[in-house]
Amino acid sequence: MEFSWKRNLIVLWIGVFFCSTAYSISIPFLPIFLHTSLGVNEHLEAWSGISFGITFLASALISPFWGSLADKYGRKPMLIRSGFSLGLLYFLTYLITDPYLFLVLRIFQGLLAGYVPAAIALVATNTPEKSVGYALGIMATSGATGGIIGPLVGGVVSHVWGNAEAFIFSGFVVLVAALIATFFVKETNLNRSGSRSSVREDLRAAMANRPLMSILGMSLMVTISVMLLEPLLTVYVMQLGASQQDASLSSGIIFAAVGIATVIAAPQWGKLGSNIGYSKILFIGLMGGAVGNLLQFFFTNLYGFGILRFAYGLFFAAVYPSINAMIVKVTEPEFRGRAFSLNQSSTQLATMMGPIIGGFLGGLIPIRYVFIINGIALLITAIVIRSKRSQLIGQPLKQQTTEHQLATK
Repeated sequence: MEFSWKRNLIVLWIGVFFCSTAYSISIPFLPIFLHTSLGVNEHLEAWSGISFGITFLASALISPFWGSLADKYGRKPMLIRSGFSLGLLYFLTYLITDPYLFLVLRIFQGLLAGYVPAAIALVATNTPEKSVGYALGIMATSGATGGIIGPLVGGVVSHVWGNAEAFIFSGFVVLVAALIATFFVKETNLNRSGSRSSVREDLRAAMANRPLMSILGMSLMVTISVMLLEPLLTVYVMQLGASQQDASLSSGIIFAAVGIATVIAAPQWGKLGSNIGYSKILFIGLMGGAVGNLLQFFFTNLYGFGILRFAYGLFFAAVYPSINAMIVKVTEPEFRGRAFSLNQSSTQLATMMGPIIGGFLGGLIPIRYVFIINGIALLITAIVIRSKRSQLIGQPLKQQTTEHQLATK
């Protein structure tokens, strides 16, 4: 049967959706699980922060290794490895009663993760060049949809059965993603004849590729921007007038507004990027995100703030598909698995750093002013992109190959 990249895209979309849903079913309820199931009564905030951040740190450190294996042996084996490993770890989480063992499992979750970047890399390397932007835009909607539905499902499961049982549910959901990868994903563009490079060689090759390093820096910056508000949004919603009883629901709706906007807009941005260039789309997305953040400083009405968050999401939906498409443009096919894994390392570090920085800023200044800082940071990033557009577009691949060879000698 002839290979169909569209069929592959649909299958991988479903796989990433289930994987993202599994994560967001149980992880938002970590503090409650630590308190009610593991008996953590003192320093609950610290335990929650460490439990959340340690997974991303482990994932950031191990991602280049998995990327190297993916480029040698294929992205499909990485999907299978990650899916079944995460399923087992979710099931084990249900069984434990000690918070220190829980931390150990959270470390292993970070070390064995990698389903989403492997799926993105597989789409990027098995889709025709003219359709890469559209395909990556579609993939961006998958994680966003899972992030919207997961907490709703997790809330119901936790309410009906319990917080520990939510991990069992997550385990079954992520197993669906693993089975999808095993039986339905196809991978054709893979060269297994070359020798596998070391992580050190990969880092040297990446540093020799200046456009790639610039893109990774932008990925770090924009992810910090997103995660900066993670610990502050619920508090800010209460400051805007929501009651303590309604704060969680109102915050959930506002979080979901950005995800819904991503589902609507990301495929259109990806398709437009194929026509006018991804660096232009990234610039538009960052400018829209910057203006959206700056305007949020002035909105003190809860409903107006929610509508503005949705409008911000429509523009910011352009950012991640553009970054992924630009990584494809500035790297050779045999290096793309490693490039996407390095990008995952960048975003995972930012995911860990963002809430820490946001919490620190929220303790020093009014939360409204954090939106100003966020907006200015995105504005500066957009201006840098505009000024270095020719560098970000990348050099011809043959020239990059020469630089790669020089970097690894």
